[in-house]
Amino acid sequence: MRDEHFVVLGVARPRTAWLTDIGHWANSSMLPIEFIRCVSIDEVRSRLHSDRRFSAVLLGEDCTGLDRDVIETARDAGCVPIVITDSTPRRDWPALGAADTLTQPVTPHHLLAALREHAIGVDHRSHVATHETSVDSSPTGCLIAVLGPGGSGTSTTAMAIASHLADQPSRYPKSTSTRVGLVDASLNADQALLHDLGDVVPGLQELVELHRTANPTKDEVRDFFWFSPRHGYDILPGLRRHRDWSTLRRRTTLAALASIHRSFDFVVADSDADFEGESETGSIDIEDRNLLARELARNADLVVLTARAGITGLSRALQNLRELAELDIETERILLVILGAPRSTRHRSELARTILRLFDETVPSHSLPIPVMVPLRRDLEPFIHDGTPPPRSAFGSITAAVSERLQQVEPRDSRPSFQTAPIAIIPGHLGRTA
Repeated sequence: MRDEHFVVLGVARPRTAWLTDIGHWANSSMLPIEFIRCVSIDEVRSRLHSDRRFSAVLLGEDCTGLDRDVIETARDAGCVPIVITDSTPRRDWPALGAADTLTQPVTPHHLLAALREHAIGVDHRSHVATHETSVDSSPTGCLIAVLGPGGSGTSTTAMAIASHLADQPSRYPKSTSTRVGLVDASLNADQALLHDLGDVVPGLQELVELHRTANPTKDEVRDFFWFSPRHGYDILPGLRRHRDWSTLRRRTTLAALASIHRSFDFVVADSDADFEGESETGSIDIEDRNLLARELARNADLVVLTARAGITGLSRALQNLRELAELDIETERILLVILGAPRSTRHRSELARTILRLFDETVPSHSLPIPVMVPLRRDLEPFIHDGTPPPRSAFGSITAAVSERLQQVEPRDSRPSFQTAPIAIIPGHLGRTA
């Protein structure tokens, strides 16, 4: 006989036949399993976050709340997710991370075979092999994250960069035009207002929701964007309210960002400059709130940080630069833009030297490239009011610096974009429990 014992969780809609059958097989010792029946997905999450170890979790595909996050949560806990489907599965569950699917009616032979192939007994967990979820290997575009505090000109700068990139030749020989996507990833989203879209649905929330239970194609992802003929690029409206960040689940949001990254030649993201996470604050909620800003900065080919000239603006810029360095972002990928800089060449040089000297004192282990100085223009409001692109002369120095920096920086490594990396646990530390 095999020396095996599986501890299995199960959840499905009430009065589901296979739940009752598996319970009888476990109680009669027909199968070497301990079966724990859960009443909801929330109970499954709670048990997976407990100290007890589980071999597998059986998930009915008609169960409310079953999505990519639940499957990845099970994998993170070392529990093999198996989905029980009807004769025709409703979705491609293996593509969403499921280890296997079983078609109803479930038989003891098929269930035991699936457990022996994918799961492992609770007494042999040290031999569990890691499973890599299939990742789309199609080429990704160039990601530019435009970050900055509110009122520093971040949104207008992102519009100018996207409009400039839309006029560039395509990066792929077979493509006749350059596809540029502008993503409003700010918690206080206003790109829909600046472009006078008239509506904000569909937007970022709907695209993230789609990735809960599907892997959409590039065309399906682009359908969520709004094309602006005046600007020449596509726009993805952001959150409708600041508090809506709580609806963006981590793994589903990362999958949506990765799909956007693969669907365009250039992606310009308008985001906040708040990067605090659990390690700095002790709160996983704060890290989830800042998920968009943190992940966009980490995966960007170029980070454009905007700041206002002045004591307050420069102080915030230095703080943001220090936080970016703490996120292990190379300073060669950071372009600091000072808006409202003095027109005098001598005053600009003094301001640049002051910024570089303060940055060296704040982060002595890194060197910052020379920032871009942009004088303040007072004639931009009519262009924004009419929903037309700002004049190229207003942001010509920024777009020229972006093009030059994109040619200088090396491409990102070959790892898939927006993939969660394993976190090392400090000896004697309990790690993340939520």
